[in-house]
Amino acid sequence: MKKRVLIFIVAYNAERTIQDVLRRIPASMAEHDTEILIIDDSSHDRTFDAAHAYATQGERPIPITVLANPVNQGYGGNQKMGYLYAIRNKFDVVALVHGDGQYAPELLPVLLAPFVEGTADAVFGSRMMTRFGALKGGMPLYKYVGNRLLTRIENWVLRSSLSEFHSGYRLYSVDALARIPFELNTNDFHFDTEIIIQFFRGGLRIKELPIPTYYGDEISYVNVLKYGVNVIKAITHARMQDFGLFYDRKFDIPVPAKDRPKIPSRLGFESPFTLALDRVPPGSSVLDVDGAPGDLWDALGKKGCRVTGIDLVPVSHAPLPDRPGQSDRDRPEVSINVGAYDRVLLLDAIEHLQSPEAFVERLRKARRGEKDPVIIATTHNVAFVVTRLMLLLGYFNHGIRGILDLTHRRLFTFSTFRKLFEQAGYRVEEVRGIPAPFPSALGDTWLARTLLAVNRALMRLSKSLFSYRILLVVRPTPSLEWLLDRTLQSSEDRIAGLLAESQPVGAGTTR
Repeated sequence: MKKRVLIFIVAYNAERTIQDVLRRIPASMAEHDTEILIIDDSSHDRTFDAAHAYATQGERPIPITVLANPVNQGYGGNQKMGYLYAIRNKFDVVALVHGDGQYAPELLPVLLAPFVEGTADAVFGSRMMTRFGALKGGMPLYKYVGNRLLTRIENWVLRSSLSEFHSGYRLYSVDALARIPFELNTNDFHFDTEIIIQFFRGGLRIKELPIPTYYGDEISYVNVLKYGVNVIKAITHARMQDFGLFYDRKFDIPVPAKDRPKIPSRLGFESPFTLALDRVPPGSSVLDVDGAPGDLWDALGKKGCRVTGIDLVPVSHAPLPDRPGQSDRDRPEVSINVGAYDRVLLLDAIEHLQSPEAFVERLRKARRGEKDPVIIATTHNVAFVVTRLMLLLGYFNHGIRGILDLTHRRLFTFSTFRKLFEQAGYRVEEVRGIPAPFPSALGDTWLARTLLAVNRALMRLSKSLFSYRILLVVRPTPSLEWLLDRTLQSSEDRIAGLLAESQPVGAGTTR
């Protein structure tokens, strides 16, 4: 299957090598709808002139476009220009080639093959797939060791398995590039690392193929120490974003629903859902406010509970059955009779509301009936030690999940969460801290279990400092409206009783 291919050559001070690179591009690439784009990044030599002279010497089987940045954009910035060109001109694949000849253009047909087969969104030429091949090809020992070490660290932090993160020989699906915000990436050399992170986070497929290593007398413009530090910072920020500690828009990549990983059960460790399950007696009628996970509903069903749910905010998963309606998150009304239920679950929902005070007051007033429902409420603890430390360091980053989730409108401590209910007329029966969800982030591993145990021990020293979440068990006290109605009814009953007592025996009867 033919593809529309852009061979994109980044060039900086490549006057001596650019024409040789162009000559080495296989003529077979013309079998596809192929164009060559050269962007000279404001070189100090005659790179543009040499490239333009080659492009205009007679008829070419592959058309060549030569551009020159009036201001140096840097290695990453130059790539951004080429990728935008590919998107605008509706190419299928863009192949990144360096103008210094370090990567063999002869291998372009081989690297293009996975796109023809439809098995990759990106193909990287790896110099590390052949044992010691990079050293035999002239890669300096310090670069070889640094490459292997950085790649190992990157794989460990990002939970990936690439043989090399630092090859500049890459082919990308243009559709895939259009899905990621590469324009937000650095203009520096670690652009290549940031775009890999984006592909991983977007659920895009990366395939590696072996390539030979060639090191000549070309000049390297990479500050190795600075590059290494920047790479470590990039992968650390991306990974910490998963824990809600950092947020960077360039790493917030929407993943299609079909590619999203299955959310692991949160009933296998101490979480709001396991604690709530423990506090619901068998056979209870339960009102779930705002979307407890499906496995909690299943577990409640096994306990013989009857569960009804109402949604206050949009949920990402498919709606569960028996949900009577969805309210406006800014003015959530409680149209259901809360007094008809034994337990009300309000798990990690309060923080999404613009006015939690108004909601908990409406919830209390919605108690109509004789039942005295128990409300189990949880929220994140903004005074958690990690958040405090981040604030001390000058960070207060909202993120895609965690305490500072982008969708959280209100934040609470133990004191403010308790006052929220007490000041709305609730009686607090239990206050408990919940440790951080290490198994959700790390899986069911010994490290996660160890961190949970340490977290629990620290919570005994300071609940407010080391609890990741807060759990309250509260009961609504009778509202004034309910008390007045009951008083009026009780008074009417007593008056009727007095009237009955005041009538003589047999009065009103006839023979």
